[in-house]
Amino acid sequence: MNKNIIEIKNVSHTYRSDETENGIEALSDINILIEKGSFVAVLGRNGSGKSTLAKLINALILPSEGSVLVNGKDTKNQDNTWDIRRTVGMVFQNPDNQIIGTTVEEDVAFGPENLGVPPLQIVRRVKEALEMVGLKEYNDSAPHLLSGGQKQRVAIAGILTMRPECIVLDEATSMLDPIGRKEVMNTLKKLNKEEKITIVHITHNMDEAFMADRVIVINEGIIEVDGTPKEIFSNVKKIKKLGLDVPQVTELFSELEKHGYKLPKGILTIDEAFDILTPMLIEKAKFHGGSN
Repeated sequence: MNKNIIEIKNVSHTYRSDETENGIEALSDINILIEKGSFVAVLGRNGSGKSTLAKLINALILPSEGSVLVNGKDTKNQDNTWDIRRTVGMVFQNPDNQIIGTTVEEDVAFGPENLGVPPLQIVRRVKEALEMVGLKEYNDSAPHLLSGGQKQRVAIAGILTMRPECIVLDEATSMLDPIGRKEVMNTLKKLNKEEKITIVHITHNMDEAFMADRVIVINEGIIEVDGTPKEIFSNVKKIKKLGLDVPQVTELFSELEKHGYKLPKGILTIDEAFDILTPMLIEKAKFHGGSN
């Protein structure tokens, strides 16, 4: 049994244009294996190729070279397209572009209705999906009256009713306020841990990336680094050289190191920082108190 849900092998993709003879190469000879049940964040500046990667995984576009396999099925084979898009659900940047129903229930039911799922199953799936994303009390609400974070969770619920094994989010939190981003990220973590759904989160938000198990950084169409969040963000200098920020806590520890403090690498969360800095501050306070 294949443990990888997505296999990207020697993939390059070029966008053809009348303005340039050779087109614009968005990705160049990349190789990525994504395990079932994993949570992967893909980082990169605008124009790095990360959105192209998202569309390749869902067969919205096909690679110019190489192959993309979803559960072993090649996206270039048109006979596989339907199964691939049922396996991999896509959530896009603007939730307003994805919502078509007049009520939350109607919108979330749209996908399985088009798949020909029996009505009683649709009712059960809609209820389960709204519970998963924490919106069961909004069943009869008008989607356009919801907050940005709630709309994006409705979009995720609509994907869940189609029983995907993987959800790809293409900058799905970029238009949300901090509360909305937190709502969506908490939903993704829950779906990944409790429902074992594979998450591929395309983002430029560093604080979201460290919630993943694995971070892939794409720069100018190639993979620059690939590893755990601690491994990636330990190298603050390299990440900044790629035009990306680092989590605020990591930035703080980097600056403290420059001032002579000996600190561990790869600190990502406030809780970790608190546990490390509190004893140091207490010791320093004792020292200064004793010297007076």
